[in-house]
Amino acid sequence: MTDDPLALDIRKGLPEHLRVLADLYPRTEWRGHPNFNDLTAFWLERHAMFRQLNDLLVEGSEKRLDGANPNYGREMQHYTSTYLNQLHGHHQIEDHHYFPQFIPLDRRLERGFEILDRDHHALDGHIHALAASTNAVLQRIAAGEDDEREARELLEAQRAFRTFLHRHLEDEEDLVVPVILEYGAALG
Repeated sequence: MTDDPLALDIRKGLPEHLRVLADLYPRTEWRGHPNFNDLTAFWLERHAMFRQLNDLLVEGSEKRLDGANPNYGREMQHYTSTYLNQLHGHHQIEDHHYFPQFIPLDRRLERGFEILDRDHHALDGHIHALAASTNAVLQRIAAGEDDEREARELLEAQRAFRTFLHRHLEDEEDLVVPVILEYGAALG
């Protein structure tokens, strides 16, 4: 853990100086704005999907530990693979395509995009840890061995990942959507 107040694992939100556009464009007004487009709606839907998949993984592990999930191994393999692959690809597109387009539009927010990029690197470590924990469970199941200890560790990893991911997604939305609303015409 770091003592950087903007690190993903400890920050509680974006600092005020990076919320200049977020404060001008509250979430409740996004969808009604003329610059809110189909691509922005799709991007927010992807974020909602990531939240839902993480919740689905947590629920699956909780049910397994309650003895009520006979399809646990198959579900964890399918959903975790889909979730992590989609999340990694999503971050790659943001880092290499979208964020570089947004930074020149408002240099006051450049530090915010650096934070989001740093989040993506931090999340990569969590992605690998979540994959390793999932694989440990799947190996025990494939061997016909008791997987309860590994399932508990996986549930802990899933819950931690959810905390980090939700913080990141909320901050990313608070930075990106207001940029689109403010400078939509320049994104052409």
